Amino acid sequence: MTPTERAIEKLPPHLRRYVVAQDYEAYTPRDHAVWRHILTRLKVHLADKAHPVYLEGLEATGIGTERIPRLDEMNERLARLGWSAVAVRGFIPPAVFTELQTMGVLAIATDIRTHEHIEYTPAPDIVHESAGHAPIIANARYAEYLKACGKVGFKAIASVEDQAMFAAIRNLSVVKEDPSATAEDTALAEQRLVATAASRRYVSECTKASRLYWWTAEYGLVGDLARPRIFGAGILGSLGEARYCLTDAVRKVPHGLVCTETEYDITRMQPQLFVARDFEHLFEVLAKFEETLAWKRGGDFGLEQAQRARTVNHLVLGDGLELTGTVVDRVASTRTLAPGLSTAVARLAGPVMTSRNGQAETRPWPGQALVVFGDARLPARGPFSFELSSGLLLTGFAIGGGEVVNLRGHLDGRPLDLPSWALLFTSPTLPSVAGGPADPGTWDRWFGDMNAFAAGEGELRAQQRKAAALPGRLAELYRDLHALREQKDLRIDRLHAIREAAGAFPDDWILKAEVDELLGAKGKA
Repeated sequence: MTPTERAIEKLPPHLRRYVVAQDYEAYTPRDHAVWRHILTRLKVHLADKAHPVYLEGLEATGIGTERIPRLDEMNERLARLGWSAVAVRGFIPPAVFTELQTMGVLAIATDIRTHEHIEYTPAPDIVHESAGHAPIIANARYAEYLKACGKVGFKAIASVEDQAMFAAIRNLSVVKEDPSATAEDTALAEQRLVATAASRRYVSECTKASRLYWWTAEYGLVGDLARPRIFGAGILGSLGEARYCLTDAVRKVPHGLVCTETEYDITRMQPQLFVARDFEHLFEVLAKFEETLAWKRGGDFGLEQAQRARTVNHLVLGDGLELTGTVVDRVASTRTLAPGLSTAVARLAGPVMTSRNGQAETRPWPGQALVVFGDARLPARGPFSFELSSGLLLTGFAIGGGEVVNLRGHLDGRPLDLPSWALLFTSPTLPSVAGGPADPGTWDRWFGDMNAFAAGEGELRAQQRKAAALPGRLAELYRDLHALREQKDLRIDRLHAIREAAGAFPDDWILKAEVDELLGAKGKA
């Protein structure tokens, strides 16, 4: 098995289905020229501006200047650092990205930006994902931060609007990198993103977590506020951002929780950046943010966040049982039942899955589930009636396994509208409410097709159109020049011949620029 195949084999099936082949032969000669152009300039420009580990990190993670890296080469090096990399096509769902990150796996978008967008692109590409994210992993403490940040993002509760935003951002990135896209296509994609953002009802935990990640792992600076160094991948992988970010035009502010309240715009360079004191500072802010999440707080706060999100999340009950489903209703008591908890009943819409320690116990239940809070115990079978300290009186018949029928309830004498058939659970406390299913693998096996993610079909079409847009003769000239570089046969007459032939393609500047660089280097030799 290749190093990359070994990395893929370690992934659970629900993550493996997002992985694609790198298809190294699909890169055009111009793609490699784009890589050389960017990496050559980034290494020079960032030598004294990036975090000191940057240059040695490129070497440590198998990233060279001459050509787009092969994932097998990267994985051989990354394995020494306790990491690996897998290929994906463009944007993948945030929950997939963050779960991979918790496992020490870099998701590498294998396409590469067009030469028209060489300075900056909103689309994830192999420049950003490899030359941006990988080098700083060579710093062990920062690598730990990436995993910890991934865990927080994975546990944060996402809203239905977050899912719509992901789709809109992904659509815009595809359109931006598709050479056949019209000005109208781009305008509509941008309008869709604006409209989707405007439809947001509130700022979710997931949105705040994504902002924290953006202002650190993507666009973070570190060190002295007056003379910071770059460590964020979005800057390290962008010629335009790398030149712009340290100028006086960009406001520099100390890193803190305020970054989770600060929006960002992926379509333009950032007007403000946060500066961490050092990598330990990242952990300090992350810990403070973590304490604000429903995953840590549980109780009424957790139920409020889950109900408002309208998405699938999971509750962790007092005995460790995990309930995955969509919180659709809760009935408040006038009494405090436990610290931070005054909810008498919480209702989850089906399907509902039970698990412990992230392992599903049974097949998902198709109907509704209720959790009543207080000290009570449901009998295994037979009729039951109990009154809880919340003022809730509950009666019904237990069939077994938590399934009940003929359910009736009153709270302080007021009748409640409860399903007559449901799963019923009791718990004195609610320690945690976390984002997504407790057992993502099992949930995906049952319901993955219901939320099928077209694994980069739009990105694949854009990539194919980009390759088709490269004229055959121009591709031949790129190959000829690359062969001269590989053979170290840089005769001036042959370089001039390629330069002259490139004149037939006035819109393509990168081949001419590469020839001119070689002629200049030859003249200095």
